[in-house]
Amino acid sequence: MKSDFSTPAAPLRGLGGPLRSSEPVRAAPAPSAAVVLLEEAADLLVVHLDFGAALQTCERALRSLANLDAGTSLEVKCSLCIVGIQALAEMNRWREVLSWVLQYYQVPEKLPPKVLELCVLLYSKMQEPGAVLEVVSAWLQDPDNQDLPEYRALAELHLQQVLLPLGCLSEAEELVVGSAGFSEEQRLDVLQAISKARQQQKHQRLGSEEAQKLNQEGSFSHKFLSLLMLLRRLWDSTVSHFFSLPFKKSLLAALILCLLVVRFDPASPSSLPFLCKLSQLFHRIQEAIFSLYRLPIHD
Repeated sequence: MKSDFSTPAAPLRGLGGPLRSSEPVRAAPAPSAAVVLLEEAADLLVVHLDFGAALQTCERALRSLANLDAGTSLEVKCSLCIVGIQALAEMNRWREVLSWVLQYYQVPEKLPPKVLELCVLLYSKMQEPGAVLEVVSAWLQDPDNQDLPEYRALAELHLQQVLLPLGCLSEAEELVVGSAGFSEEQRLDVLQAISKARQQQKHQRLGSEEAQKLNQEGSFSHKFLSLLMLLRRLWDSTVSHFFSLPFKKSLLAALILCLLVVRFDPASPSSLPFLCKLSQLFHRIQEAIFSLYRLPIHD
């Protein structure tokens, strides 16, 4: 994005007053290639919406940063990474953001706060905060980063967007207690939020255990009912088979059984009362079975 130079320039002055025509004009230093490419990448991203070209331009600029001084290089590098992150997100390649950034900074501890904040917000918005958990934790634990003015804001962002949603309550508590970036009031507020989240986790765990127990009991009840249904079908089959036999055949089978078990002589006169009682008993058993069979059985 180019600046507008249509207004006339003010008279140039040297160290001792107005610049004489015989004095050479000191031209402003030309912008480096990385700065020019940064402007081009931003223009491609915002104006032309050419996200692929914007990303390629950022990568070319990042490779040319060796010619800049340290201060300017860090600022331009951070800006190029921010443009590159936005380009990757626009192309739905947000999963590549963290690895793409780390290839230019090598270790998480060296990431600029603005770049790290953008990564946390991006992955949190896409509901994958676990991808930046280790990176942000390493950055916060670095002693050099703890003196930065952005440290407290990043620590709070890490708590709210990463640790608490992931249920890392012990890590959150260690960060709050061991960090000097929080005031006493902020520390108490965060500890209360952690305590509340821990109670919710406990209730969820108990609810899950109760649901599992109910499922087990329900499975046992289902198996027991299935067994009862099987027994009922067997009983129905046995009774129906029994009633399908003629009465005389059933009585004959009972007599044969008595002959085999009791070993008495049916032709003997003394056996006549026993045979009458056996016949009456058989009739009663048949009537009882018939009445029981006709009773409604509830499932």
